[in-house]
Amino acid sequence: MIQTETRTRYAIAALAGLAILAAPHGARAAEAWGIEHEREVKLTGKVVDLLCALRIGSDPKAADAKDCPPDCGGGRRQLGLLTGAGKLHPAVKANADFAGATVDLAPYCGRTVEVDGLLIANPAATLLMVQALRTDPKAAFVKADRFLADWARQNGKAEEWFRADPKVKAAIAADGVFGIRGLEPKP
Repeated sequence: MIQTETRTRYAIAALAGLAILAAPHGARAAEAWGIEHEREVKLTGKVVDLLCALRIGSDPKAADAKDCPPDCGGGRRQLGLLTGAGKLHPAVKANADFAGATVDLAPYCGRTVEVDGLLIANPAATLLMVQALRTDPKAAFVKADRFLADWARQNGKAEEWFRADPKVKAAIAADGVFGIRGLEPKP
């Protein structure tokens, strides 16, 4: 009888612990991809235009309209996250294959966001893979996958966007699949 009660108490405690771990507040949306040097992170920082951030460094007076457009380049420039500690993290990937995070981050240019994703801390370069983001710490994370919807709206639906993209096709036609004219894959 005592053994049964003890087992029941342990089971209840284990279930309560699992419920606490599964609670949505502060839940992590990041999913490991198995990349060397990766680690799941939540980072808070200001969305910045990387070219502008590198150009001005710690001197905001060094900026000019050419280097630092007010809308972070209107979706045509690489974006990143500048933390309160002054660390700049280039956001190079979102959830869509072969697509960057610019489409997801551009609406937040100059604003503070919390990003949930992977930090690839390779000795050669540290890169941020954005998987989800939010502006309010109490809100749920929003998946960083706007690229595919935007691309489909402009180009129509495709099984693999990168094989159907007119810009990709034009680049391959001009420079080959390796990006070097005349260099062809072996049959």
